[in-house]
Amino acid sequence: MGKKGGQDSETPVYMIGVAAKMLDVHPQTLRLYERQGLVQPSRSVGNTRLYSRDDIDQARLVLRLTRDLGVNLAGAEIILNLRNQLCRTQRTLEEVVDIIMQEAPEAVEKIQAHYQKHVSETGTSEILSVRFERSEPEEDE
Repeated sequence: MGKKGGQDSETPVYMIGVAAKMLDVHPQTLRLYERQGLVQPSRSVGNTRLYSRDDIDQARLVLRLTRDLGVNLAGAEIILNLRNQLCRTQRTLEEVVDIIMQEAPEAVEKIQAHYQKHVSETGTSEILSVRFERSEPEEDE
């Protein structure tokens, strides 16, 4: 994600007791969130849970959903999954836009060249000619 206070937000540095104090919850709450799949802290070599800044933010969001908005843990899981899917979709869309912006000048040149060729060959700037013909409705036999 980003840096906050000189450290990467994805770096796991907070033990469960510190994370719980930061969130003003009991460590058991964080263990429950982990069992439910709502937060996934890293583990140290000694199997100690280590929370990153992003993990803390994720737990804070779960707390907001459950405490402030009255969402149960199953609902919070659905909301988090949708939020993650939306973030992935947004990143993909940004990548597609970047590709389009890189290739757009070449595509515009090709379209302009094709248009100029059309104008010189046909003598008209009309690209589409549309004719409307009235057809008679078919009668049932």
